[in-house]
Amino acid sequence: MKLESISLKYEDSKLQLIDQTLLPFDETWLEVNTPDEMFQIIKTLKVRGAPLIGVAAALSLAIYAKTEKSAELFKSKAMYLGESRPTAVNLMVAIDRLIAVADKNYSFETIESEAIKIFTEDVELCESISSHGAALIKDGETILTHCNTGGLATAGMGTALGVINKAHTQKKNIHVYVDETRPLLQGGRLTTWELDKLGVPYNLICDNMAGFVMKTKKIDKVIVGADRIALNGDFANKIGTYSLAVLCKHHGVDFYVAAPYTTIDFKCPTGEQIPIEQRHAVELKGVKGHYGLVQWAKKEGVSVCNPAFDVTPAELVTGWILDNGVYNQETIKNIKDMQC
Repeated sequence: MKLESISLKYEDSKLQLIDQTLLPFDETWLEVNTPDEMFQIIKTLKVRGAPLIGVAAALSLAIYAKTEKSAELFKSKAMYLGESRPTAVNLMVAIDRLIAVADKNYSFETIESEAIKIFTEDVELCESISSHGAALIKDGETILTHCNTGGLATAGMGTALGVINKAHTQKKNIHVYVDETRPLLQGGRLTTWELDKLGVPYNLICDNMAGFVMKTKKIDKVIVGADRIALNGDFANKIGTYSLAVLCKHHGVDFYVAAPYTTIDFKCPTGEQIPIEQRHAVELKGVKGHYGLVQWAKKEGVSVCNPAFDVTPAELVTGWILDNGVYNQETIKNIKDMQC
Protein backbone atom coordinates (compact mmCIF):
# COMPACT_ATOMS: atom_id res chain seq x y z
CA MET A 1 0.00 0.00 0.00
CA LYS A 2 1.24 3.47 -0.88
CA LEU A 3 1.07 6.19 1.79
CA GLU A 4 1.97 9.78 1.06
CA SER A 5 1.77 13.21 2.71
CA ILE A 6 3.77 16.41 2.37
CA SER A 7 6.26 15.04 4.89
CA LEU A 8 6.18 11.22 4.54
CA LYS A 9 6.22 8.53 1.84
CA TYR A 10 5.84 4.79 2.41
CA GLU A 11 5.61 2.01 -0.19
CA ASP A 12 6.90 -1.56 -0.40
CA SER A 13 8.53 -1.34 3.04
CA LYS A 14 10.43 1.80 2.09
CA LEU A 15 10.00 4.87 4.29
CA GLN A 16 11.04 8.38 3.37
CA LEU A 17 10.72 11.53 5.47
CA ILE A 18 11.38 15.13 4.53
CA ASP A 19 14.30 16.54 6.53
CA GLN A 20 12.61 19.34 8.45
CA THR A 21 15.90 20.79 9.69
CA LEU A 22 16.72 21.89 6.12
CA LEU A 23 13.40 23.60 5.40
CA PRO A 24 12.31 26.02 4.06
CA PHE A 25 15.16 26.28 1.53
CA ASP A 26 16.09 22.65 0.90
CA GLU A 27 13.46 19.93 0.45
CA THR A 28 15.57 16.82 1.04
CA TRP A 29 14.04 13.38 1.63
CA LEU A 30 15.66 10.91 4.03
CA GLU A 31 15.32 7.14 3.68
CA VAL A 32 14.73 5.37 6.98
CA ASN A 33 15.76 1.71 7.14
CA THR A 34 15.87 0.88 10.86
CA PRO A 35 14.29 1.99 14.16
CA ASP A 36 17.78 3.07 15.27
CA GLU A 37 17.92 5.51 12.37
CA MET A 38 14.40 6.62 13.26
CA PHE A 39 15.50 7.27 16.85
CA GLN A 40 18.22 9.66 15.68
CA ILE A 41 15.95 11.34 13.14
CA ILE A 42 13.36 12.03 15.86
CA LYS A 43 16.00 13.09 18.39
CA THR A 44 17.57 15.58 15.98
CA LEU A 45 14.14 16.96 14.94
CA LYS A 46 14.51 15.95 11.32
CA VAL A 47 10.99 14.67 11.88
CA ARG A 48 8.83 16.30 14.55
CA GLY A 49 5.23 17.00 15.52
CA ALA A 50 3.56 14.67 18.01
CA PRO A 51 1.19 12.85 15.59
CA LEU A 52 3.78 12.49 12.81
CA ILE A 53 6.39 11.13 15.23
CA GLY A 54 3.97 8.36 16.19
CA VAL A 55 3.14 7.56 12.56
CA ALA A 56 6.76 7.58 11.39
CA ALA A 57 7.94 5.46 14.32
CA ALA A 58 5.20 2.89 13.64
CA LEU A 59 6.17 2.57 9.98
CA SER A 60 9.86 2.21 10.85
CA LEU A 61 8.95 -0.62 13.21
CA ALA A 62 6.94 -2.28 10.44
CA ILE A 63 10.11 -2.31 8.32
CA TYR A 64 12.00 -3.81 11.26
CA ALA A 65 9.35 -6.54 11.65
CA LYS A 66 10.02 -7.70 8.08
CA THR A 67 13.35 -9.21 9.15
CA GLU A 68 13.03 -9.58 12.93
CA LYS A 69 11.30 -12.87 13.74
CA SER A 70 11.31 -12.51 17.54
CA ALA A 71 8.29 -10.74 19.05
CA GLU A 72 10.25 -10.09 22.24
CA LEU A 73 13.13 -8.40 20.40
CA PHE A 74 10.60 -6.41 18.38
CA LYS A 75 8.92 -5.17 21.55
CA SER A 76 12.27 -4.26 23.09
CA LYS A 77 13.19 -2.21 20.03
CA ALA A 78 9.79 -0.52 20.08
CA MET A 79 10.20 0.51 23.72
CA TYR A 80 13.66 1.87 22.95
CA LEU A 81 12.25 3.98 20.12
CA GLY A 82 9.62 5.35 22.51
CA GLU A 83 12.39 7.03 24.52
CA SER A 84 13.32 9.39 21.68
CA ARG A 85 10.82 12.14 22.66
CA PRO A 86 9.46 11.90 26.23
CA THR A 87 6.80 14.64 26.12
CA ALA A 88 4.91 13.74 22.92
CA VAL A 89 2.45 11.03 24.01
CA ASN A 90 1.38 10.08 20.46
CA LEU A 91 4.66 8.21 20.10
CA MET A 92 3.91 5.85 22.97
CA VAL A 93 0.28 5.49 21.89
CA ALA A 94 1.45 4.21 18.50
CA ILE A 95 4.08 1.94 20.05
CA ASP A 96 1.59 0.52 22.57
CA ARG A 97 -0.72 -0.38 19.67
CA LEU A 98 2.07 -2.25 17.87
CA ILE A 99 3.14 -4.05 21.03
CA ALA A 100 -0.47 -5.17 21.59
CA VAL A 101 -0.52 -6.60 18.06
CA ALA A 102 2.83 -8.32 18.64
CA ASP A 103 1.49 -9.91 21.84
CA LYS A 104 -1.51 -11.27 20.00
CA ASN A 105 -0.17 -12.28 16.59
CA TYR A 106 3.32 -11.16 15.67
CA SER A 107 4.22 -11.02 11.99
CA PHE A 108 5.34 -8.46 9.48
CA GLU A 109 1.86 -8.43 7.96
CA THR A 110 0.06 -7.73 11.24
CA ILE A 111 2.54 -5.04 12.31
CA GLU A 112 2.51 -3.29 8.94
CA SER A 113 -1.28 -3.41 8.83
CA GLU A 114 -1.50 -1.69 12.23
CA ALA A 115 1.10 0.92 11.25
CA ILE A 116 -0.88 1.72 8.10
CA LYS A 117 -4.02 2.06 10.23
CA ILE A 118 -2.19 4.56 12.44
CA PHE A 119 -1.32 6.63 9.35
CA THR A 120 -4.79 6.56 7.79
CA GLU A 121 -6.46 7.21 11.13
CA ASP A 122 -4.36 10.33 11.66
CA VAL A 123 -5.43 11.65 8.26
CA GLU A 124 -9.07 11.19 9.27
CA LEU A 125 -8.53 12.70 12.72
CA CYS A 126 -6.95 15.80 11.19
CA GLU A 127 -9.91 16.23 8.85
CA SER A 128 -12.36 16.02 11.76
CA ILE A 129 -10.37 18.43 13.92
CA SER A 130 -10.08 20.91 11.07
CA SER A 131 -13.81 20.84 10.35
CA HIS A 132 -14.76 21.34 14.01
CA GLY A 133 -12.26 24.15 14.40
CA ALA A 134 -13.09 25.98 11.18
CA ALA A 135 -16.69 26.25 12.35
CA LEU A 136 -15.43 28.53 15.16
CA ILE A 137 -13.75 30.96 12.75
CA LYS A 138 -15.70 33.85 11.29
CA ASP A 139 -15.10 35.55 7.98
CA GLY A 140 -12.32 38.13 8.16
CA GLU A 141 -10.83 37.01 11.48
CA THR A 142 -7.15 37.21 12.39
CA ILE A 143 -5.58 34.19 14.08
CA LEU A 144 -2.27 33.86 15.88
CA THR A 145 -0.55 30.46 16.02
CA HIS A 146 2.61 29.06 17.61
CA CYS A 147 5.14 26.45 16.43
CA ASN A 148 4.15 24.16 13.53
CA THR A 149 0.98 22.07 13.47
CA GLY A 150 0.28 21.32 9.80
CA GLY A 151 1.17 18.56 7.39
CA LEU A 152 4.77 18.65 8.63
CA ALA A 153 3.54 17.63 12.09
CA THR A 154 0.88 15.07 11.12
CA ALA A 155 0.03 12.55 8.43
CA GLY A 156 -2.95 14.68 7.41
CA MET A 157 -3.72 18.36 6.97
CA GLY A 158 -2.73 19.20 10.54
CA THR A 159 -4.30 20.21 13.83
CA ALA A 160 -4.20 23.96 14.57
CA LEU A 161 -2.84 24.69 11.09
CA GLY A 162 -5.38 22.27 9.68
CA VAL A 163 -8.13 24.41 11.23
CA ILE A 164 -6.59 27.48 9.60
CA ASN A 165 -6.28 25.69 6.26
CA LYS A 166 -9.91 24.54 6.38
CA ALA A 167 -11.15 28.04 7.17
CA HIS A 168 -9.09 29.38 4.27
CA THR A 169 -10.54 26.82 1.83
CA GLN A 170 -13.98 27.92 3.02
CA LYS A 171 -13.01 31.40 1.74
CA LYS A 172 -13.33 33.06 5.16
CA ASN A 173 -10.73 35.71 4.28
CA ILE A 174 -8.58 35.00 7.34
CA HIS A 175 -5.15 36.40 8.19
CA VAL A 176 -2.54 34.64 10.34
CA TYR A 177 0.17 35.88 12.68
CA VAL A 178 2.92 33.27 13.02
CA ASP A 179 5.12 33.19 16.11
CA GLU A 180 8.74 32.58 15.17
CA THR A 181 8.81 30.03 18.01
CA ARG A 182 12.18 30.20 19.77
CA PRO A 183 14.60 28.54 20.13
CA LEU A 184 14.16 26.14 17.18
CA LEU A 185 12.20 28.50 14.92
CA GLN A 186 9.63 25.98 13.66
CA GLY A 187 7.11 28.75 13.18
CA GLY A 188 9.47 30.88 11.13
CA ARG A 189 10.93 28.00 9.12
CA LEU A 190 8.08 25.51 8.80
CA THR A 191 4.70 27.17 9.35
CA THR A 192 5.51 29.96 6.91
CA TRP A 193 6.62 27.30 4.38
CA GLU A 194 3.27 25.55 4.72
CA LEU A 195 1.22 28.76 4.62
CA ASP A 196 3.03 29.81 1.44
CA LYS A 197 2.07 26.50 -0.18
CA LEU A 198 -1.53 26.89 1.01
CA GLY A 199 -1.78 30.51 -0.11
CA VAL A 200 -2.85 31.75 3.33
CA PRO A 201 -1.85 35.38 4.03
CA TYR A 202 0.30 35.82 7.14
CA ASN A 203 2.79 37.92 9.08
CA LEU A 204 5.78 36.36 10.84
CA ILE A 205 6.57 37.80 14.28
CA CYS A 206 9.01 37.04 17.11
CA ASP A 207 7.49 35.35 20.15
CA ASN A 208 7.97 38.45 22.32
CA MET A 209 5.89 40.53 19.89
CA ALA A 210 2.68 38.58 20.59
CA GLY A 211 1.54 40.78 23.47
CA PHE A 212 2.10 43.96 21.48
CA VAL A 213 0.25 42.55 18.48
CA MET A 214 -2.71 41.55 20.68
CA LYS A 215 -2.83 45.04 22.13
CA THR A 216 -2.43 47.03 18.91
CA LYS A 217 -3.85 44.71 16.26
CA LYS A 218 -7.09 42.77 16.08
CA ILE A 219 -6.21 39.23 17.08
CA ASP A 220 -9.50 37.37 17.27
CA LYS A 221 -8.23 33.94 18.26
CA VAL A 222 -5.10 32.04 19.17
CA ILE A 223 -5.03 28.40 18.05
CA VAL A 224 -2.18 26.06 18.97
CA GLY A 225 -1.49 22.34 18.92
CA ALA A 226 -0.51 19.98 21.74
CA ASP A 227 1.98 17.22 22.47
CA ARG A 228 0.14 15.81 25.48
CA ILE A 229 -3.23 16.58 27.09
CA ALA A 230 -3.97 15.56 30.69
CA LEU A 231 -7.40 14.37 31.81
CA ASN A 232 -8.20 17.73 33.43
CA GLY A 233 -7.46 19.62 30.20
CA ASP A 234 -3.97 20.87 31.08
CA PHE A 235 -1.71 20.41 28.07
CA ALA A 236 1.92 20.51 27.04
CA ASN A 237 2.99 22.27 23.87
CA LYS A 238 6.05 23.98 22.44
CA ILE A 239 7.69 26.35 24.93
CA GLY A 240 6.01 29.77 24.79
CA THR A 241 2.44 28.44 24.61
CA TYR A 242 1.76 29.13 28.29
CA SER A 243 2.87 32.74 27.81
CA LEU A 244 0.39 33.10 24.94
CA ALA A 245 -2.43 31.75 27.10
CA VAL A 246 -1.67 34.30 29.84
CA LEU A 247 -1.57 37.11 27.26
CA CYS A 248 -4.92 35.97 25.85
CA LYS A 249 -6.46 36.02 29.32
CA HIS A 250 -5.27 39.60 29.86
CA HIS A 251 -6.41 40.86 26.46
CA GLY A 252 -9.70 38.94 26.30
CA VAL A 253 -8.65 36.84 23.28
CA ASP A 254 -10.07 33.34 22.77
CA PHE A 255 -7.40 30.65 23.23
CA TYR A 256 -7.92 27.23 21.62
CA VAL A 257 -5.89 24.02 21.51
CA ALA A 258 -6.41 21.56 18.64
CA ALA A 259 -5.39 17.89 18.87
CA PRO A 260 -6.53 14.30 18.18
CA TYR A 261 -7.51 11.80 20.87
CA THR A 262 -4.07 10.20 20.42
CA THR A 263 -2.60 13.24 22.17
CA ILE A 264 -4.63 12.62 25.33
CA ASP A 265 -2.73 10.82 28.08
CA PHE A 266 -5.46 8.83 29.81
CA LYS A 267 -3.03 7.89 32.59
CA CYS A 268 -2.17 11.51 33.36
CA PRO A 269 -4.54 13.29 35.80
CA THR A 270 -3.09 16.81 35.48
CA GLY A 271 -0.32 18.74 33.78
CA GLU A 272 1.83 18.29 36.86
CA GLN A 273 2.59 14.73 35.73
CA ILE A 274 3.66 15.63 32.18
CA PRO A 275 7.41 15.10 31.66
CA ILE A 276 9.14 18.12 30.11
CA GLU A 277 12.01 17.40 27.75
CA GLN A 278 15.18 19.39 28.38
CA ARG A 279 17.12 19.90 25.18
CA HIS A 280 20.73 20.73 24.36
CA ALA A 281 22.22 24.05 25.44
CA VAL A 282 23.54 24.65 21.92
CA GLU A 283 19.98 25.30 20.71
CA LEU A 284 19.83 28.46 22.82
CA LYS A 285 23.40 29.56 22.19
CA GLY A 286 22.89 29.76 18.44
CA VAL A 287 21.08 28.28 15.48
CA LYS A 288 22.09 25.78 12.81
CA GLY A 289 20.55 25.30 9.38
CA HIS A 290 21.23 25.31 5.66
CA TYR A 291 23.35 28.42 6.27
CA GLY A 292 25.64 26.67 8.74
CA LEU A 293 26.05 27.53 12.41
CA VAL A 294 25.35 31.00 13.78
CA GLN A 295 26.56 31.43 17.37
CA TRP A 296 25.48 34.33 19.61
CA ALA A 297 26.53 33.01 23.01
CA LYS A 298 29.91 31.63 24.11
CA LYS A 299 30.35 27.88 23.71
CA GLU A 300 31.70 27.59 27.25
CA GLY A 301 30.76 29.29 30.51
CA VAL A 302 27.14 30.17 29.62
CA SER A 303 24.63 28.32 31.80
CA VAL A 304 21.50 27.34 29.87
CA CYS A 305 17.97 26.18 30.75
CA ASN A 306 16.27 24.86 27.62
CA PRO A 307 12.88 23.18 28.24
CA ALA A 308 11.33 22.17 24.90
CA PHE A 309 7.74 22.43 26.19
CA ASP A 310 5.63 24.17 28.80
CA VAL A 311 2.29 23.23 30.34
CA THR A 312 -0.78 25.45 29.99
CA PRO A 313 -3.40 25.01 32.75
CA ALA A 314 -6.94 24.19 31.65
CA GLU A 315 -8.33 27.33 33.30
CA LEU A 316 -6.70 29.46 30.59
CA VAL A 317 -8.22 27.52 27.69
CA THR A 318 -11.34 28.72 25.88
CA GLY A 319 -11.85 25.43 24.10
CA TRP A 320 -10.30 22.10 23.15
CA ILE A 321 -10.81 21.30 19.46
CA LEU A 322 -10.69 17.51 19.31
CA ASP A 323 -11.60 15.04 16.60
CA ASN A 324 -15.04 14.35 18.10
CA GLY A 325 -16.00 17.97 18.75
CA VAL A 326 -15.17 21.12 20.68
CA TYR A 327 -14.93 20.88 24.47
CA ASN A 328 -15.36 23.82 26.84
CA GLN A 329 -14.50 24.38 30.50
CA GLU A 330 -17.47 22.30 31.60
CA THR A 331 -17.44 19.46 29.07
CA ILE A 332 -13.67 18.90 29.24
CA LYS A 333 -14.45 16.88 32.37
CA ASN A 334 -15.77 14.21 29.98
CA ILE A 335 -12.53 13.93 28.01
CA LYS A 336 -11.85 10.57 29.64
CA ASP A 337 -14.75 9.12 27.65
CA MET A 338 -12.68 9.42 24.46
CA GLN A 339 -10.53 6.47 25.54
CA CYS A 340 -11.03 3.54 23.17
